[in-house]
Amino acid sequence: MEKNKKAKEKQDKSAVASNLRDFFIDGLKDIYYAENALVKTLPKMFEQATDQKLKTAIKDHLAQTKEQVVRLEKTFESMGEKAEAKQCHAIDGIIKEGEEIMNETAEGPVRDAGIIASAQKVEHYEIATYGTLAAFAKTLNERTALDLILKTLGEEKKSDMLLSYIADTNLNSQAVDGKLQSKDLNAV
Repeated sequence: MEKNKKAKEKQDKSAVASNLRDFFIDGLKDIYYAENALVKTLPKMFEQATDQKLKTAIKDHLAQTKEQVVRLEKTFESMGEKAEAKQCHAIDGIIKEGEEIMNETAEGPVRDAGIIASAQKVEHYEIATYGTLAAFAKTLNERTALDLILKTLGEEKKSDMLLSYIADTNLNSQAVDGKLQSKDLNAV
Protein backbone atom coordinates (compact mmCIF):
# COMPACT_ATOMS: atom_id res chain seq x y z
CA MET A 1 0.00 0.00 0.00
CA GLU A 2 2.79 2.45 0.95
CA LYS A 3 4.70 1.53 -2.22
CA ASN A 4 1.68 2.44 -4.41
CA LYS A 5 1.30 5.76 -2.62
CA LYS A 6 4.96 6.67 -3.24
CA ALA A 7 4.70 5.66 -6.90
CA LYS A 8 1.61 7.86 -7.27
CA GLU A 9 3.36 10.80 -5.60
CA LYS A 10 6.35 10.38 -7.93
CA GLN A 11 4.02 10.27 -10.96
CA ASP A 12 2.13 13.35 -9.74
CA LYS A 13 5.38 15.29 -9.31
CA SER A 14 6.45 14.51 -12.87
CA ALA A 15 3.15 16.01 -14.06
CA VAL A 16 3.69 19.24 -12.11
CA ALA A 17 4.29 22.31 -14.27
CA SER A 18 7.62 23.77 -13.18
CA ASN A 19 7.69 26.78 -15.50
CA LEU A 20 5.35 28.95 -17.58
CA ARG A 21 5.90 26.92 -20.77
CA ASP A 22 4.85 23.71 -18.97
CA PHE A 23 1.82 25.49 -17.52
CA PHE A 24 0.96 26.86 -20.98
CA ILE A 25 1.15 23.37 -22.53
CA ASP A 26 -1.03 22.06 -19.71
CA GLY A 27 -3.60 24.77 -20.50
CA LEU A 28 -3.52 23.81 -24.17
CA LYS A 29 -4.21 20.18 -23.24
CA ASP A 30 -7.12 21.31 -21.09
CA ILE A 31 -8.79 23.39 -23.82
CA TYR A 32 -8.05 20.71 -26.43
CA TYR A 33 -10.07 18.30 -24.30
CA ALA A 34 -12.81 20.92 -23.90
CA GLU A 35 -13.10 21.63 -27.63
CA ASN A 36 -13.25 17.92 -28.45
CA ALA A 37 -15.94 17.44 -25.79
CA LEU A 38 -17.94 20.24 -27.39
CA VAL A 39 -17.71 18.58 -30.81
CA LYS A 40 -19.62 15.70 -29.20
CA THR A 41 -22.05 17.90 -27.24
CA LEU A 42 -23.12 20.51 -29.79
CA PRO A 43 -25.10 18.03 -31.93
CA LYS A 44 -27.18 17.15 -28.84
CA MET A 45 -27.89 20.84 -28.26
CA PHE A 46 -28.85 21.23 -31.92
CA GLU A 47 -31.36 18.38 -31.64
CA GLN A 48 -32.92 19.85 -28.49
CA ALA A 49 -33.20 23.44 -29.78
CA THR A 50 -36.36 24.61 -31.53
CA ASP A 51 -35.59 28.23 -32.43
CA GLN A 52 -34.28 28.32 -36.00
CA LYS A 53 -31.72 31.09 -35.33
CA LEU A 54 -30.40 29.12 -32.36
CA LYS A 55 -30.21 25.90 -34.38
CA THR A 56 -28.28 27.72 -37.11
CA ALA A 57 -25.91 29.26 -34.57
CA ILE A 58 -25.24 25.85 -32.99
CA LYS A 59 -24.68 24.20 -36.37
CA ASP A 60 -22.28 26.96 -37.44
CA HIS A 61 -20.47 26.82 -34.12
CA LEU A 62 -19.99 23.06 -34.45
CA ALA A 63 -18.17 23.61 -37.74
CA GLN A 64 -16.15 26.40 -36.14
CA THR A 65 -15.29 24.23 -33.12
CA LYS A 66 -13.96 21.52 -35.41
CA GLU A 67 -11.72 24.16 -37.02
CA GLN A 68 -10.61 25.27 -33.56
CA VAL A 69 -9.57 21.69 -32.74
CA VAL A 70 -7.39 21.68 -35.86
CA ARG A 71 -6.03 25.10 -34.92
CA LEU A 72 -5.09 23.78 -31.47
CA GLU A 73 -3.29 20.87 -33.12
CA LYS A 74 -1.32 23.42 -35.16
CA THR A 75 -0.58 25.31 -31.94
CA PHE A 76 0.87 22.18 -30.33
CA GLU A 77 2.85 21.47 -33.51
CA SER A 78 4.25 25.03 -33.60
CA MET A 79 5.70 24.39 -30.16
CA GLY A 80 7.13 20.99 -31.00
CA GLU A 81 4.53 19.22 -28.89
CA LYS A 82 2.11 16.40 -29.64
CA ALA A 83 -1.56 17.37 -29.45
CA GLU A 84 -2.80 15.73 -26.30
CA ALA A 85 -5.96 16.17 -24.24
CA LYS A 86 -6.10 16.40 -20.46
CA GLN A 87 -9.46 16.00 -18.78
CA CYS A 88 -11.04 19.37 -18.14
CA HIS A 89 -13.29 19.11 -15.10
CA ALA A 90 -14.63 22.63 -15.69
CA ILE A 91 -16.04 21.86 -19.14
CA ASP A 92 -17.31 18.49 -17.93
CA GLY A 93 -19.29 20.32 -15.24
CA ILE A 94 -20.64 22.94 -17.62
CA ILE A 95 -21.70 20.26 -20.12
CA LYS A 96 -23.34 18.19 -17.37
CA GLU A 97 -25.26 21.22 -16.17
CA GLY A 98 -26.36 21.93 -19.75
CA GLU A 99 -27.61 18.36 -20.15
CA GLU A 100 -29.57 18.70 -16.91
CA ILE A 101 -31.14 21.93 -18.15
CA MET A 102 -32.20 20.27 -21.40
CA ASN A 103 -33.70 17.34 -19.46
CA GLU A 104 -35.49 19.56 -16.94
CA THR A 105 -37.11 22.09 -19.28
CA ALA A 106 -40.08 21.87 -21.61
CA GLU A 107 -39.36 21.79 -25.32
CA GLY A 108 -39.63 25.22 -26.87
CA PRO A 109 -38.63 28.72 -25.77
CA VAL A 110 -37.79 27.79 -22.16
CA ARG A 111 -35.42 25.01 -23.23
CA ASP A 112 -33.96 27.26 -25.92
CA ALA A 113 -33.29 29.94 -23.29
CA GLY A 114 -31.61 27.26 -21.15
CA ILE A 115 -29.49 26.09 -24.10
CA ILE A 116 -28.35 29.67 -24.68
CA ALA A 117 -27.51 30.09 -20.99
CA SER A 118 -25.49 26.87 -21.05
CA ALA A 119 -23.77 27.77 -24.31
CA GLN A 120 -22.80 31.17 -22.94
CA LYS A 121 -21.24 29.55 -19.89
CA VAL A 122 -19.14 27.50 -22.30
CA GLU A 123 -18.21 30.62 -24.28
CA HIS A 124 -17.22 32.51 -21.13
CA TYR A 125 -15.04 29.62 -20.01
CA GLU A 126 -13.40 29.49 -23.44
CA ILE A 127 -12.91 33.27 -23.56
CA ALA A 128 -11.21 33.20 -20.16
CA THR A 129 -9.04 30.23 -21.14
CA TYR A 130 -7.99 31.54 -24.54
CA GLY A 131 -7.33 35.00 -23.07
CA THR A 132 -5.00 33.48 -20.50
CA LEU A 133 -3.30 31.27 -23.07
CA ALA A 134 -2.78 34.29 -25.34
CA ALA A 135 -1.09 36.16 -22.50
CA PHE A 136 1.17 33.16 -21.85
CA ALA A 137 2.02 32.78 -25.54
CA LYS A 138 2.93 36.46 -25.71
CA THR A 139 5.15 36.23 -22.63
CA LEU A 140 6.83 33.09 -24.02
CA ASN A 141 7.30 34.79 -27.41
CA GLU A 142 5.40 31.96 -29.12
CA ARG A 143 4.20 34.10 -32.05
CA THR A 144 2.58 31.34 -34.12
CA ALA A 145 0.75 29.99 -31.09
CA LEU A 146 -0.33 33.51 -30.15
CA ASP A 147 -1.77 34.20 -33.61
CA LEU A 148 -3.68 30.91 -33.63
CA ILE A 149 -5.04 31.45 -30.12
CA LEU A 150 -6.08 35.05 -30.83
CA LYS A 151 -8.04 33.92 -33.90
CA THR A 152 -9.99 31.45 -31.75
CA LEU A 153 -10.45 34.00 -28.97
CA GLY A 154 -12.06 36.40 -31.45
CA GLU A 155 -14.39 33.67 -32.69
CA GLU A 156 -15.46 32.80 -29.14
CA LYS A 157 -16.26 36.43 -28.37
CA LYS A 158 -18.36 36.70 -31.54
CA SER A 159 -20.21 33.49 -30.64
CA ASP A 160 -21.04 34.88 -27.21
CA MET A 161 -22.38 38.10 -28.73
CA LEU A 162 -24.47 36.12 -31.23
CA LEU A 163 -26.02 34.07 -28.43
CA SER A 164 -26.88 37.27 -26.55
CA TYR A 165 -28.44 38.69 -29.70
CA ILE A 166 -30.57 35.58 -30.25
CA ALA A 167 -31.74 35.62 -26.62
CA ASP A 168 -32.48 39.35 -26.70
CA THR A 169 -34.39 39.31 -29.98
CA ASN A 170 -37.57 37.72 -28.71
CA LEU A 171 -36.45 34.30 -27.45
CA ASN A 172 -36.26 35.25 -23.76
CA SER A 173 -39.61 37.06 -24.06
CA GLN A 174 -41.14 33.89 -25.48
CA ALA A 175 -39.78 31.92 -22.53
CA VAL A 176 -41.55 34.12 -19.98
CA ASP A 177 -44.72 32.08 -20.26
CA GLY A 178 -43.18 29.22 -22.18
CA LYS A 179 -44.95 30.13 -25.40
CA LEU A 180 -44.58 32.37 -28.40
CA GLN A 181 -45.43 36.03 -27.85
CA SER A 182 -44.54 39.30 -29.46
CA LYS A 183 -41.78 41.38 -27.98
CA ASP A 184 -42.93 44.74 -26.71
CA LEU A 185 -39.80 46.88 -26.88
CA ASN A 186 -41.55 49.68 -24.98
CA ALA A 187 -41.79 47.47 -21.91
CA VAL A 188 -38.00 47.33 -21.54
